[in-house]
Amino acid sequence: MLPTDIVRSLLLTEFKLAEPDIESAAASARAERLPLETVVVDKNLVPEGVFYEKAAAALGVPLVRLSDREIRQEILTTIPREFAETHQVVAFDKNDQGLFVAVADPTDIQTIEFLRRKTGLTPVVHLAAARELKEGLKNYHTDTTGEKFITKLTEGLTHGDTDYLKKLAAEAPTVNIVNTVIEHAIYEGASDIHIEPTESTLVVRYRVDGALREAMQLPERVAQGIVARLKILANLKIDEHMIPQDGRFKIKLHDEQLSFRVSIIPVYDGEKIVMRVLQEGQKPLTLDELGFLPGPKAIVERAIAKPHGMVLVTGPTGSGKTTTLYSLLGLLNTPDVNICTIEDPIEYHVGGINQSQINPKAGFTFAGGLRAFLRQDPDIIMVGEIRDNETAELAIHAAMTGHLVLSTLHTNDAPTTIPRLADMDIPAFLIAFTANIIVAQRLVRKICAYCKQEYPLDKSATAELSRLLDAKKLLTLYGAAGIKLEPGEKSLETLRFFRGAGCSRCKSSGYKGRVGIYEVLEIDKELTALINSRASADEIKKYAEEKQGMITMFQDGLVKAKQGVTTIEEVLRATRD
Repeated sequence: MLPTDIVRSLLLTEFKLAEPDIESAAASARAERLPLETVVVDKNLVPEGVFYEKAAAALGVPLVRLSDREIRQEILTTIPREFAETHQVVAFDKNDQGLFVAVADPTDIQTIEFLRRKTGLTPVVHLAAARELKEGLKNYHTDTTGEKFITKLTEGLTHGDTDYLKKLAAEAPTVNIVNTVIEHAIYEGASDIHIEPTESTLVVRYRVDGALREAMQLPERVAQGIVARLKILANLKIDEHMIPQDGRFKIKLHDEQLSFRVSIIPVYDGEKIVMRVLQEGQKPLTLDELGFLPGPKAIVERAIAKPHGMVLVTGPTGSGKTTTLYSLLGLLNTPDVNICTIEDPIEYHVGGINQSQINPKAGFTFAGGLRAFLRQDPDIIMVGEIRDNETAELAIHAAMTGHLVLSTLHTNDAPTTIPRLADMDIPAFLIAFTANIIVAQRLVRKICAYCKQEYPLDKSATAELSRLLDAKKLLTLYGAAGIKLEPGEKSLETLRFFRGAGCSRCKSSGYKGRVGIYEVLEIDKELTALINSRASADEIKKYAEEKQGMITMFQDGLVKAKQGVTTIEEVLRATRD
């Protein structure tokens, strides 16, 4: 961390922050045991890039962006991993001048002198932002497939029958394997970890940006120990092998609180484990970070500003619905409101919000929890999912009696949500008068920023686009979205789009990260009348597009493809019926 006096001086002189704001940030930093610069950046008091540029100038050292650099393993490992993580220092280059290092505090003479003695090289010190150092430290965790790595990880492991499961689970090699699998998944940015037995190996796969990819293969003899270890962590029955089991456990990794939802099922060659990674302390994303375009964003903000009514988010499993709801709760979470949530499971822990998790075995269901919440004097209620008529009725009556209710449903698009609720025997007039907006969404992969390149569409993609949307309407869409086209871009054949060529940072996939594509249906007076007349989903969609100017998910994706955020192929994959 940077010296506090230097950070305070920069905040006062360069960013003109008032003393009370600095004192408030300093108090938060002390309470959360975080560096002051981290707090002021996280609270958006100062822009991160500008702050570190000015800090580097004030300290008289260069600023380095480690995320822009390819760091070779032989240079990185010049500094031992444990020392690098403890002292927040990363070696990123080496030449005749010495060892180029990125540090959190260039004034830490003791660490710099230790590096000089340890490596025998002259440290050339650079300042790096906290996020950049975290990115650089990930490079210590990249070699997970090499034979030497696997051999070292599993050496010394004994093999035993079920009588020795607890002993196997506690053995150092077993503990190291499980810890390594989890650590590498976190550094890879995985949302799920799959551990799958085969006849001769144990295959570990990570789901990254929605796509599964193999991370490592372990010898079959380690399977019993790993399953036993994870069962103990998740408080499951260690000697039960014939029925599915579900559990959960928490760990702390480099000051980050992580929770894992564990599912174990019997398969032909043993037991398969899938772990969902839940980052409980994760800060809710803003609507801009989620990928809302300016028009739909304004509609969403207008809807959640209302004191009552329903905000529904729809889409298939894994489409980011819960993340969207938490972002909306982040905007609404102020000290003067009482927010209650009932979820399955609690995916993010948010301060200031009363969160409950359903427990069907104990009779605590979505409907039961919602009924109890109404006696808790709530202002805002979030129901993880509307699954049945009872939950739907309670949610709608809560919205009618002065509460803002947020929830999710499983439908393909926004207009079909209306008939879906009708299928749950909800009267049309209740749907019409309680719903504020319906947001439908999908997730698409983002183009890797490091290997993005421009290209024209091929004939097959052009034909597919022409089938779905005529060129005139597409060009009109781009004009309305404020996208400036080149003089020659007057037809589908001449439009230029973007894709990733593939590089080491994106594992040659051309994609890095995901973003949402959305359609936002606002329930206005005319649409209320349509719903009351029992209009079909097609009629509702036609009205929304022609009268409201609703941007469909497909159109939203096409805008993002032209902006270079995602690819046409991703949009077609996510929205194809």
